[in-house]
Amino acid sequence: MSHSSLKPAVFFDRDGTLIEHVSYLSDPALVRLLPGAAEALIRLRSAGFVVVLVTNQSAIGRGMLTEDRLEKIHIELRRQLASYGAEIDAIYYSPVVPIRDDRTLVEHPDRKPGPGMLIRAANDLRLDLTASWMVGDLISDVLAGLNAGCRSILVESGQSSSADIEALAGRALILPDIAAAAAAIVAHQGATP
Repeated sequence: MSHSSLKPAVFFDRDGTLIEHVSYLSDPALVRLLPGAAEALIRLRSAGFVVVLVTNQSAIGRGMLTEDRLEKIHIELRRQLASYGAEIDAIYYSPVVPIRDDRTLVEHPDRKPGPGMLIRAANDLRLDLTASWMVGDLISDVLAGLNAGCRSILVESGQSSSADIEALAGRALILPDIAAAAAAIVAHQGATP
């Protein structure tokens, strides 16, 4: 497959990045888009990026959430985005339960910070990971992007900590929210020869 036939993507975390963070979200009625999320997706898709959601969902592995219920949550997310004219091209999730409480440790390739979901999406959707970005509110999101060969952005709209910001200095962009992330990605694309 030639490199030129591949498309760039922006991978997004879900909770704290696209929607308000709700611990172990299991009720579609609690899905709330963050301000600027829909507009950011529209801007990125208009600039030629494929938009992919990659989300750790250990609540499934913990027996707190069924895959059917997760699908209903994502249907509601897509419905809310569509009301603004925005859409997500694909959704990937990992039900793997972490063994340790360390967001920097790759315990399973599919659970962020592992790059598995991004790599699988790249294979399925013919994406160029080196021309792609990962956007999330946790260090595990950013590291998943870096581990997959993408550029990464940590947004401060969710659960990012000062320790995460310090650990990522010089390795990723640190921006206030998804709107700022979309603006930076589009600006970078325009600056690329």
